[in-house]
Order: sequence, then structure tokens, then C-alpha cells
Amino acid sequence: MAELADLSAVDLVAAYRAGETSPVEVVDSVLARVDSCESKLCATYALDPDAARTAARAAEQRWRSGAPAGPIDGVPVTVKENIATKGTPVPLGTAATELVPAREDAPAAARLRESGAVIFAKTTMPDYGMLTSGASSFHKLARNPWEMTRTPGGSSAGAGAAAAVGYGPLHVGTDIGGSVRLPAGWCGVVGLKPSFGRIPVDPPYPGRTIGPLTRTVADAALLSSVLSAPDARDHTSLPPAVLDWMRLDGDVRGLRIALLLDHRVGLAVEPAIKAAVTAAAQLFESAGAAVEPIDPFLSREMLDGMDLFWRFRAWTDISALPAERRAKVLPDIAQWATSAKDVSAADVFHGFSQMDAISVAANRVVRDFDYVLSPVAAIPPFPAEQAYPTNDPMRPLEHIAFTLPYNMSGQPAVSVNCGWTPEGLPIGLQIAGKRFDDVGVLSLARAYEQLRPAQRPWPTV
Repeated sequence: MAELADLSAVDLVAAYRAGETSPVEVVDSVLARVDSCESKLCATYALDPDAARTAARAAEQRWRSGAPAGPIDGVPVTVKENIATKGTPVPLGTAATELVPAREDAPAAARLRESGAVIFAKTTMPDYGMLTSGASSFHKLARNPWEMTRTPGGSSAGAGAAAAVGYGPLHVGTDIGGSVRLPAGWCGVVGLKPSFGRIPVDPPYPGRTIGPLTRTVADAALLSSVLSAPDARDHTSLPPAVLDWMRLDGDVRGLRIALLLDHRVGLAVEPAIKAAVTAAAQLFESAGAAVEPIDPFLSREMLDGMDLFWRFRAWTDISALPAERRAKVLPDIAQWATSAKDVSAADVFHGFSQMDAISVAANRVVRDFDYVLSPVAAIPPFPAEQAYPTNDPMRPLEHIAFTLPYNMSGQPAVSVNCGWTPEGLPIGLQIAGKRFDDVGVLSLARAYEQLRPAQRPWPTV
């Protein structure tokens, strides 16, 4: 048997059921992996080995008695630190936050505990989740295990790094502009941004979703089946639905798939990334899908409008802090937010209106196609110490042209590894679908897992 920390959740559950291993042995293996890597990776927050072993022993007893609590009972899982877990402060990645223990579990954490999952750590993020990097005024700098001088992406920075290096099989992140898919793409793992409202969020916010980061599509589907259970705290959530999350048949014959290689907004797509996504599209064609290139649908006005609205929102939040706390915000974030302090109400409203403009444009594409293929990001992971790939706080969204639209449109989108740069860094393929077709998006991603060449060994630190 492979090292227990590297087994998928699907395989772990099967092994528990067969009595081949126990949650206690698995948690010990995962904690040993964390101990060997974490001083360099800096992916975790509030690591709690004692609580993890206690939960693992309880899960072990449930499996021995033939009464598991749920489909991931005894499986180790991390939770991004902005998802509240009872008793643990929620710093939101910034030293400006008062560290007050959370009074209760947020919906995602509650569903995990109900299913018996072993939450052994939270994962790190940048200030307020507003960066595609691990740069934070509160946490140590998270790094990419494929190349330690590079960022793991963000804002689910620690989650992406933890999934790639094998801190167990299941990791939960959040995504409002690409914060699950970007670290998934740059760390070579699977990351699902579900349909808006599919997985309850507290507090909810337009475009904000919670999604899994895993090494396999099947694990992402399994975790989604747990996280998507209803919770009354999210008034924006979808009606409860019984979805066959594990229906990953992998049949692409007859599908109409759009191929978007360049939005011509934001950063230029690097040749190696364009080539890898093109090769992925050709594999789908060889399996019987009809693939057709499409023109960009995101405009400069849309991207800049979202930037302005988010700047103003950030300024509103940061300016309300006492001066001594406001001074602790990461300087790049403070500069970006402060630039909006004098904008007009008309400009803020116009920026806000671009949410709908993007949604209309993105949903129009899937009137004529079943799915849309694109890069996750136009570039490979950038230097870890940089807050932004542009290294310029005044150009903060240039790297999210492919991911942002699906947050605004509510459509599901998944990242799956589709190749490697000449330097050996992962390249993410994004698959987006129609609203509410979360299972279909995962099924197509699973089909690609079966079509793509053999993957490289997982990184070690």
C-alpha cells in the first residue's frame, strides 16, 4: 500500500470498510507529513494534532462497529482559515483582525464534522483573501511545493500547497474570483468552484463560493457531496437537491465544447500554456467531442469595473478599523483599497453593474455549447514574495480574466492539471459548464484525467 498520507479519500474509505487500515494510522501518517514539510511550506494555521487523534480514534470505533457517520468518516481534511471552526479565531489572513474564537462552525465545517471527517488544521491565506498569492501580514509566506521560490496561488494558498504535497486527500477553500482554481492550477491539483449557492456559505456574498481542492476528480466529487448539504444560514443557497456526485462516467461523445485560448484582456497567455490547453482540446476531439474556438467575451470595462467596486468595498471595510489595526494591513492591500476613497457613487455603481454584464456574457456562451475549455491562468506561478503577478497593486486583477467570469455568472468551473511548463511547473485546464451542472463539469474533468498522459510524481519538500 502507498504511504497512507498519499491515498485518495475514495481509497481510504474503501480501506476503512475492508479493515485494511484505520483513521488513527492515517492521521498519524498525515501529521508526520506535515511535520516534515511545514517549516518550509507554511500552509497550515491552528494545527491541532491532539484533537485530530481524538477524532480519529472516535472514527476508528465507528468503522469497527460498522456505523460510519458519513461518506468521509475518518478522512483527514483541512479547512481554509476564513471558514469558521468553533473555538478558533478567524484572522482572514491579516494582522488587522482581532483574534476572537469563533462561536460556531460555519456550514462547511459543520457538514464535515457531521460526516466524521477529521479536521486537523486550517490553511493559510493572504490578507482578506484579496491576493492570488500566499503573502500575508498574519501568516508566514506560503510556498509552492513544486518549486519553493514560487507562489502556490491564492487566496486558498495553503490549501493548494497542502493538497499537492500530501497533507491528506481533502482540502476546503473559498473562491470569489479564482481563489480555488488558481492555486489548484498552479499546484497541479483539482479545484472546483461550484455553482453559486450549491455549497452553503456564511456569510454569503455575491460570487463567493466554497469548493474542494483534491488530487483527484473523484475526491472533489466526494467532498462536494458532503459540503453541499443545506444550511439555513445561507439565504442565497440553492434549493436542496439530491445529486449523483459520483456519476463520473467520462463519456464525451457528442458534446459541443468551446475553446477559449485568449481573452485579450489582462496578462498575455504564455505559449506553453496555450499549447497545453490546445493539446487537451485535441484529446477531447479524439474521444468524440466537437471542439470549436470562440472569441473572448470579457472586456476591459468589465474587469476594471470589478476592480473598482472591490477596491471601494475594501476601503469601506479597512477605513472603519481603528488606526492601530488599519496600520497592520498588508501595505499592497492598503494602497489598493485607499485608492478608492474618493471615487464617486456613480463610478462605484457602474463597477457593481459589471457583475451582471459579465454574467450575461458568460452564460450566453453556454447557450450554444455544453462546456468551455480555457486556461486557468495565463501565466505560471510567479515569485512567492510578490503579492501580485504584476508586482503592482494598481493592476491587481490582470491574472484572473479566465476565472472571474464564472464567479459572477454562477456557473460551475473546475481546474485540472493539463501539462507542465518548460521549468516543470503545473498548468491548469479550466472546464466550465452551464449553471447547476456541477456533476457534468466534474464528469468531463474525470474524462480528461483518463485521456491525459501519465502524471508526474507528486512533489516532496
